[in-house]
Amino acid sequence: MENNSKFDSPTNISLANNDLVYSMVEYKVISVFLVLLICGIGIIGNIMVVLVVFITRDMRTPTNCYLVSLAVADLMVLVAAGLPNVSDSLAGTWIYGHAGCLGITYFQYLGINASSCSITAFTVERYIAICHPMRAQTVCTVSRAKRIIAVVWIFTSIYCMLWFFLVDIHVNKTQQVECGYKVSRNLYLPIYLTDFAIFYVIPLFVATVLYGLIGRVLFLSPIPHHPESTTDRWREKSSKEKNGSQADTNKTANRPRPKGALSSRKQVTKMLAVVVILFALLWMPYRTLVLVNSFMSNPYLDAWFLLFCRICVYANSAINPVIYNVMSQKFRTAFKRLCKCGHEDTQRRSMYMTTNSYSMVRDANTGAEKKDKAVLQKPAVLAKQTSIGGIEGELYYSVV
Repeated sequence: MENNSKFDSPTNISLANNDLVYSMVEYKVISVFLVLLICGIGIIGNIMVVLVVFITRDMRTPTNCYLVSLAVADLMVLVAAGLPNVSDSLAGTWIYGHAGCLGITYFQYLGINASSCSITAFTVERYIAICHPMRAQTVCTVSRAKRIIAVVWIFTSIYCMLWFFLVDIHVNKTQQVECGYKVSRNLYLPIYLTDFAIFYVIPLFVATVLYGLIGRVLFLSPIPHHPESTTDRWREKSSKEKNGSQADTNKTANRPRPKGALSSRKQVTKMLAVVVILFALLWMPYRTLVLVNSFMSNPYLDAWFLLFCRICVYANSAINPVIYNVMSQKFRTAFKRLCKCGHEDTQRRSMYMTTNSYSMVRDANTGAEKKDKAVLQKPAVLAKQTSIGGIEGELYYSVV
């Protein structure tokens, strides 16, 4: 169970290392601070993405379904890779045991590969929706998107099971526990080359070609008339004809929508293109270094550069919600509504309690008034006494 390299081991972003640099206080403080900051922002942001799509009915579109899949994959990377890195920096050894070594390695690669496949899926979906709008009516649907996402996660889950048989924990020369290879590092070269091709090179090649075609349609030629707007207008017209409002229907049918639809589609495409570009740039240091180290007898393992590569990986998983908030009006509005939800719930709860108190006091005073009317039928002296109680009840009611 020889482990000649930390960085290109399967759990490279969550292994302890005994080099002098890794034991420096400055390195530990900087690495822990950056990892916690980025992972905290990423975990909160990706959870918000999942929530707003599930809660908001208007956000349940095929593209947003793929973005939810991407958010779940990014959450998996941040939790399975980022947080164990903090404990490694503080403890200086592997503290999660054999099961943790297998599970964390598996979920790291599952999140990485699923995010790459999700990016490829929404790129193809955007290409069909914009370049083939007639076909998109039957292909780009929420139900089909859910089936594709299920296939993506099943495929990546089965593919990543390979790592259950390739990693294990062992004790190094300084009697510290590490999670690493079961066999020599050189035997893992085909796996790394396969990962590099399937989950990095091919997705970027597909994205480059498809976004080039999308850009030609959106920016260099007039976009074809989207049949969805015609369908919506027909449905709207039919429903209003049944209600006898033909004049309003004509106004709706003549409303200028294509310009707004084109602008919205351009904005969504730009946002997704930025996601793909950042994916390529932020994963490039990690992918390149792993590939280069696989062919070197003495791999390059500068501690600060390894930290930079890890930060880029975590930043890629954390930055997508920020992009959605900056470049998408719908996501920005949904995020604001989600943040205000807790405050509105508190106000609604206090209003509900106040209303209940109001009702209870009103019912009590109503009962008192009925009692006073009954007592008025008795001698005048008793009526005089109860009138005082009625005044006190009215004062209490007005104060509440």
